[in-house]
Amino acid sequence: MNARITDIRTRLAALSPTSLEIIDESHKHAGHAGARDGGGHYVLHIASAQFVGCNTIARHRMIYSALGELMKREIHALTIQAKTPDEI
Repeated sequence: MNARITDIRTRLAALSPTSLEIIDESHKHAGHAGARDGGGHYVLHIASAQFVGCNTIARHRMIYSALGELMKREIHALTIQAKTPDEI
């Protein structure tokens, strides 16, 4: 596991995920402007009880907040599937 994925996992631990999968798809975007600047492309599948009662936008905001500064440079694109434990 690369250091960036480890950092993403560490930050998302604040959401107490019951399920967490991070897929690095950066290789599919070689030459893309964001990739040239060092930002990675990731797919995130996460389940957390903290998402209960939250709509999709609220769930994504919680994730972006947990990731903080990573969203400014290290992560160029993030595809998110955020569910509650009962939804998986």
